[in-house]
Amino acid sequence: MLRQVLRRSIPRAGAWQPLLTRHQIPALPIKALVASQIRHLNLHEYQAKQLMAKHHVNVQRFAIAETIEQAQNAAHGLKADEIVIKAQIHAGGRGKGEFSSGLKSGVHLTRDPAKVPELVKQMLGYKLKTKQTSEDGVLVSKVMIAEALDIAKETYFAILMDRDSGGPVMVGSPDGGVDIEQVAATNPSHIYTIPVDIETGPTVKQALDMAMKLGFKGKALTEASEQMQNLYQLFLDVDATQVEINPFGLTPDNKVVCFDAKIVFDDNAAFKHPELQQMRDTTEENPREVEAEDCGLNYVGMDGNIGCLVNGAGLALATMDIIKLHGAKPANFLDVGGGVTTKQVSQAFKILTDDKNVKTILVNIFGGIASCLTIAEGMVAALNDGPTIKVPIVVRLQGNHVEEGKECLRRSGLKNITVKDDLDEAAKASIQLAAGAA
Repeated sequence: MLRQVLRRSIPRAGAWQPLLTRHQIPALPIKALVASQIRHLNLHEYQAKQLMAKHHVNVQRFAIAETIEQAQNAAHGLKADEIVIKAQIHAGGRGKGEFSSGLKSGVHLTRDPAKVPELVKQMLGYKLKTKQTSEDGVLVSKVMIAEALDIAKETYFAILMDRDSGGPVMVGSPDGGVDIEQVAATNPSHIYTIPVDIETGPTVKQALDMAMKLGFKGKALTEASEQMQNLYQLFLDVDATQVEINPFGLTPDNKVVCFDAKIVFDDNAAFKHPELQQMRDTTEENPREVEAEDCGLNYVGMDGNIGCLVNGAGLALATMDIIKLHGAKPANFLDVGGGVTTKQVSQAFKILTDDKNVKTILVNIFGGIASCLTIAEGMVAALNDGPTIKVPIVVRLQGNHVEEGKECLRRSGLKNITVKDDLDEAAKASIQLAAGAA
């Protein structure tokens, strides 16, 4: 999977400067700081190609297949000299992956359309494991059947929203086909940036300058610059924060083609693009995260065994920190929010206990907008009316209606609830109970 590159230095308007890079570390707790329940939209390769084609960006001819018959028809319909079959999952490293059917690689080339059905037969309905998937792999339900094109020249091109320059920036390198971070580390002078006026977009001169820097010449120079302008229009139309093409390539017959793309969308603009949200494939997302989103809860699954139910993102992060401080691992981030209802608390417990790794649940509530009584009533309802919850629950309540909340728990008669006033003691108790349940 292509990684985002962010620029630290602010270039002078119109001046070419090397790109200084840093890795954007994907830490789940940081992601969890976002209050909105909207998840980052991930597109399959074929979906990104559909968006690009709609914006007059050159891509390979392709078709999508969900059955062997569709794959066979697509292979014959392309009438291509060579065909590439690519499993459609969100994870990278497909070319070096392995299917549960025994087939090696999620990317195959053939010049014989008659061989496509047999290959697809070993892909559809099987799990593909790559370096970016879980050990179990990801179920493949779609394959892309595309025209395979030779690449005479590979370059890199991206448009991203940059905080330092206060707007969009075009980024390019003549060294495409590899991670841009690798180029930045080994040959940073080969990475160029140019800021774009968000009111006017890239000028013809700017696009031509970038294309020249990437090494395009003659007719290909003009076509490359036009493709860059079309990509910028795509960037605007879908409210993207990044459009990354790698490789931004040239075929032996001198045609500029965008072979692979990563598009990152601005979640704050999601309400403007219901058509993009319909492209979301929730089958590759954590089902508990999807359920939590539907319930209006902020949940991010992790790999520990202490389930956490907390109100407020900051308090939730502090709760996870104190669990780590005492030598254990949180199973999740879960912020039920300030306006939580009894029903949502019940739903939160269901989501937590659906994770089979959870051995104890630590509830840490500071009653401000959300009343401690509301949380307590939700807990009692979840434990009495819902599926049986056998794991121990440690509860720490402070703030609004704290005594009423504690009394509610006492009256419930529930045997698997332990109440603690101190957070440190609550965390220690959770860890001890988890160790006993292991």
